[in-house]
Amino acid sequence: MRAPDDSPRTTAPHGNLPSELNAFVGRGPELGELARLLENARLVTVTGAGGVGKSRLVLAASRRAQERYCDGVWLVELSTLRDPALLELTFAEALALTDHTTRPPRTVLAEHLAPRRLLLVLDGFEQLVDECAELVHELLRRSPGLCVLAAGRRPLALDGERSFPLAPLDADDALALLADRAVAADPGFAVTGENRAALGELCARLDGLPLALELAAGRLRTLSPAQVVVRLEDRFALLTGGGRGALPRHRALRTAIGWSHELCTAEERLLWARLSVFAGQFDLDAAEYVCAGPDLPVEGVLDLVGELLAQSLLVRERTPAGVRYRMLETVRMYGAGWLESLGDAGRLRRRHRDWYMGLATWCELDWFSPRQHEVAALVETELPNLRLALECCLEEPDELHLGQYLAGTLWFYWAGCGRLTEGRLWLDRALEQAERPGTERPGTERPGAEQEPARLKALWVLGYVAALQGDAVASMSALHECLDAARAGGNPVATAYAVHRLGCLALLSDDMVRAGELLRAALGHYREVGELNSNVLMCQVELAMATAFQGDLPGALALCEEAREICEERGERWAKAYALYVLAYAALDAGGAAEARRLLSECVTINHAFHDLLGLVLALELLALVTVTEGEPAEAAVLQGAAEPLWGSVGLRLFGSGYFNAPRLMCQERAGELLGAERYAAGARHGRALSLDAVVERALRGPEPLAGQGPAGSEGGVPRPRGTAESPPPPPKGSGRASVETNSL
Repeated sequence: MRAPDDSPRTTAPHGNLPSELNAFVGRGPELGELARLLENARLVTVTGAGGVGKSRLVLAASRRAQERYCDGVWLVELSTLRDPALLELTFAEALALTDHTTRPPRTVLAEHLAPRRLLLVLDGFEQLVDECAELVHELLRRSPGLCVLAAGRRPLALDGERSFPLAPLDADDALALLADRAVAADPGFAVTGENRAALGELCARLDGLPLALELAAGRLRTLSPAQVVVRLEDRFALLTGGGRGALPRHRALRTAIGWSHELCTAEERLLWARLSVFAGQFDLDAAEYVCAGPDLPVEGVLDLVGELLAQSLLVRERTPAGVRYRMLETVRMYGAGWLESLGDAGRLRRRHRDWYMGLATWCELDWFSPRQHEVAALVETELPNLRLALECCLEEPDELHLGQYLAGTLWFYWAGCGRLTEGRLWLDRALEQAERPGTERPGTERPGAEQEPARLKALWVLGYVAALQGDAVASMSALHECLDAARAGGNPVATAYAVHRLGCLALLSDDMVRAGELLRAALGHYREVGELNSNVLMCQVELAMATAFQGDLPGALALCEEAREICEERGERWAKAYALYVLAYAALDAGGAAEARRLLSECVTINHAFHDLLGLVLALELLALVTVTEGEPAEAAVLQGAAEPLWGSVGLRLFGSGYFNAPRLMCQERAGELLGAERYAAGARHGRALSLDAVVERALRGPEPLAGQGPAGSEGGVPRPRGTAESPPPPPKGSGRASVETNSL
């Protein structure tokens, strides 16, 4: 998923392939053969040992093939994934898909891919080969324009698959790679007549394996090529007789990694082993907390990280959240094996979990601040490690409450950054596992008092997420369970959140009177406990919505102006976007189309940056009504059409919302009258074909006359719309409006 920033995001039209950090050396014949295979097969898998260069080759081949795929080339990185339940979500994330409904992610993927011509590049699927093969088979079967280029240690074993075993580099390419990486480590290095023979011998000893060559290149800063060869010969001698059944290149790779391990100091080896507990990237603060101890002083971790970088055992990367470090998977696995042999893996995993629980807690607090965008980017970058921490929590019955706490604490990411489906998965799992027989504490039926707040938090967050997904039944069940337990246990904070989210559910279910009652009661509870954060401001904005939909625009305006003022004081933008929506609603009702457009432009910008599809689709539909009011019905039809596909990903229409749909219905009627059915339908079709980024760019740019259309307003004036709250359409019959009756407040 995309990290938020202050400007509308524009996705590269050719996919999400990363830029190359260093030169790709050699492999000309292999690139030509892969291009030929991709022309004749829909599934091609490059296989080979770890370190042979599979990932770099498929990325290089896919870059060269980009022009063949009109819908782009998309990388799905799977090496950090261990949980099969997250496989489909990882595919969707790589394709920048967000779906807020309860539809299975596989359905969402298949529907997205079915009409498109694109290339999926899969890397690092070995630990989930069966699940990955099943998913790829179904996607290929249902998507005739889809091709897959995969890299792994074994094929997927599917019908029609073309396997491409990758051999090590030939002598010339191996020498070229070694020289290139040696110069990167030491700019004064050069291949000369004196060292060429030793370098050639080194390449031969390492069997032309790219990873082994890159590790050896790091040693050429301090040793001559001849010295490296001598030391490597000693290492080979040590291995003789112990691995005769292994392929030479496997022995060469393990030799290179093991040799690098032996050349490390004791502290470097210890840090290498401990860093293997991270999934994907990590920063220096995390490394210092997780890895330091009496035998590894925290003040020395920075220098040790620098040494591992110099030896090519770590990779330094820039991310939206700042500088991060990462181990190549083969190197990480070697360190993980060493950590297991030390008997320290369990303790390190718990320290890793504790760090990321602390990180999530800090991010939740900092979400209500000017650093919202940085927080979103940080959680996005750290998601693999947060998943690992959640898995760690849910592995032990005594620590399930920690998993409930962590899944609940990330509410702002699940709800605010387009991660509802994954949030629902973790929340369901954390709560369901705690209900299984054998997980109770001895002599009790419920968690202890010290654990109950975590369960209540997970329940109200689950209720919130389910409501936004359109799952009213699950939402109501979780929220009533939370409310009953909070009242019974005397927990006023959980009571406030449960009442608030019941009010939100009533709002989405078109029960505006009940929504107003619940949301006012929730604000009272929040004041009593001294709570002020993004949730509280959202509660106030939701109350303003209910107030506006009941016809009291002045009251709604007052609530939203106050909320916007607090948001601007605190730098809060997520809740502010919804306040801007209501203020634009009121401005349009008062005849201020220009002011409504200004407010909605900021609203669209914020919602798109946070990937909040619910807020975005509501703003786009209200903006379409503003556009037809300004005398641009053709542009309004385009915006209306563009909003339609978003509704399929939001889910509210699963149980209907007549009030929220009022701007759409009014715009549809007025633009249709001015354009006629045929022209309106053509504009809507054009809008449906636009990418999300193109839609947002167009919405922010403002109306543009289409070919053959006169100046704005030339097709006849559009009367100022009466306030949509004065005559909202009734909720659709059979909409399944949820009852949110609760006990007296």
